[in-house]
Amino acid sequence: MQIVVSNASDKPIYQQIVDQIREQILTGELVAAEPLPSIRNLASALRVSVITTKRAYADLEALGFVETVPGKGSFVAGVKVELLREREQQELEERLAALLADAKTLGLTHEDVKGLIDLLEGQIAIEETSDVEGGAR
Repeated sequence: MQIVVSNASDKPIYQQIVDQIREQILTGELVAAEPLPSIRNLASALRVSVITTKRAYADLEALGFVETVPGKGSFVAGVKVELLREREQQELEERLAALLADAKTLGLTHEDVKGLIDLLEGQIAIEETSDVEGGAR
């Protein structure tokens, strides 16, 4: 499991951890019952607070991605990845519908919205490239 955190990101560090572990589960890089690093080991490896990693694991558990067994550690939950992916896609669709309603209220056209999406995709690609090349931590 590889996680890269960036102090320059707009997202809190715990959220960066959550997002990266969630993505690795959804893409199959991490599989059901696979053990995750202990909270302390992950905190040490990422050079962040134990409280930060504890929060990330708690959020992942609340989302159904991780199970914690007292005395044994945290593991990738034995849930169907397709169900998790479907739930997340449904949430994304709801957020997009709200954003599109806002765009319509502002008088933005379909082309305006597509232009904004293209612009934001370009910005995200640049940020991801700079995080990888800079080895951000």
